[in-house]
Amino acid sequence: MKLKSIIVEDEETSREILRNYLQKYCPNIEILGEASNINDALELIRKETLDLVFLDVEMPYGNAFDLLEKVGDRSFETIFVTAYDHYAIDALNAHASYYLMKPISIDELIKAVDYVVEIKMKEEALQDQVLVPKTGHDISGKITIPQQDGFEVLNTAEILFCKADDNYTEIYLNSNKRKVVSKTLKYFEDVLQDSGFARVHKSYLVNVNEIVKYIKGKGGSVILSNGQEVMVSANKKAELLSYFK
Repeated sequence: MKLKSIIVEDEETSREILRNYLQKYCPNIEILGEASNINDALELIRKETLDLVFLDVEMPYGNAFDLLEKVGDRSFETIFVTAYDHYAIDALNAHASYYLMKPISIDELIKAVDYVVEIKMKEEALQDQVLVPKTGHDISGKITIPQQDGFEVLNTAEILFCKADDNYTEIYLNSNKRKVVSKTLKYFEDVLQDSGFARVHKSYLVNVNEIVKYIKGKGGSVILSNGQEVMVSANKKAELLSYFK
């Protein structure tokens, strides 16, 4: 599978190194162009239909996050390439698929490209298909949540999604009810791991059987049966898509 890509990097030497690495070690990358600042990058992005953008953080006339804000909704994936590790959290929040440090490790570059290829192949394979959640497990179980005077029993099949709120978790049910529990989202991720629930974001755990639509772009998002849209982190995309066949 060929990925149509561009390189956005202000240093000519860095562009050349990355271009040479991609041409030598990543034959599934087709480089359509290069840009040295966000204005030229924006023009390229609007001109081409892209699968992947290799993106430096610090550039003239703004940075990578300014560029992505100007782009708005997007269907391409991003791989950040930078010498500064303190941008990692911002990159995740910008739904980057991967974060590469300079000097670039060839092994890490190949791993990053392979990850994006996996996402794109799964999205393409699932396009226009009748999707069946491949949970492999019966989700008709029950879970208890603590109460001041005891505990409440919930049917796991009735849970649409769980949302993190610091050390609390909000549980949203298909009856339009919401429960707030003094447990972390990680706790429910562990408890529900064999019940058809997928951690799609640092703040969300969803019942994959309640997903009615998947939207590409940025990190992507899913629409649940009640109309709720839940964001999907770029690093969770492949895992989520693996739940469907």
